[in-house]
Amino acid sequence: MKVLVQKVKEASVLVNGTVVGQIGLGCVLYVGFSSTDTLKDVEKMAHRLPLARLFEDKEGKMNLSLIDVKGSFLSISQFTLMADTSKGHRPSFTQAMDPSQAIIFYEAFNQLLRKEVPVETGIFKENMVIHQINDGPLSILYES
Repeated sequence: MKVLVQKVKEASVLVNGTVVGQIGLGCVLYVGFSSTDTLKDVEKMAHRLPLARLFEDKEGKMNLSLIDVKGSFLSISQFTLMADTSKGHRPSFTQAMDPSQAIIFYEAFNQLLRKEVPVETGIFKENMVIHQINDGPLSILYES
């Protein structure tokens, strides 16, 4: 499981020109699952991310979590995080989880996150347009 976390001032996701999710202060989560991931990986990641200290305190140190700043997550399914680019010119996605299983993992991940913080989402397997105003910028790749 890979989650690319990007801290934002605000973000939204559109499908077919319609906004389906939007947040103010928070993080956009680009979420990908490999064929070897388990629901235990999902649980660990969902517990870890709301507590990750990615926001600055009054002294400018990254000491505050999303919970501390009362922010939100915008969760976007992105199997392309599993790309293997080690050979040739075309990425291979054979390591990505089959979509029929990945949707179960993605929905479980978002449900677990919602126990801690507000979560908006894109739509699984849809072509999406993401608008975001990055803050920092801060981008961190979390892996299980």
